[in-house]
Amino acid sequence: MAAEEKKCCSSEKKCCDPKKTLATLLKVILGLAFLVLGGLAIINWWDKLVMIVKGCSGLFLILAGIITLAIAKE
Repeated sequence: MAAEEKKCCSSEKKCCDPKKTLATLLKVILGLAFLVLGGLAIINWWDKLVMIVKGCSGLFLILAGIITLAIAKE
């Protein structure tokens, strides 16, 4: 039990490393920026996105049929 406590304390010291904290903060900011840009892209090109989804629905159904037949064959 004492060994577990020592491991916990040593890991807490590593947790406060400024380089890791800065890297994590940068990753969070970059992730949020990508989320915002993705949301804006969906809003701005909604009609084109709907057209792509409608166009791909037939191909999706064909693929689902092929997979179903392959599973049924086994």
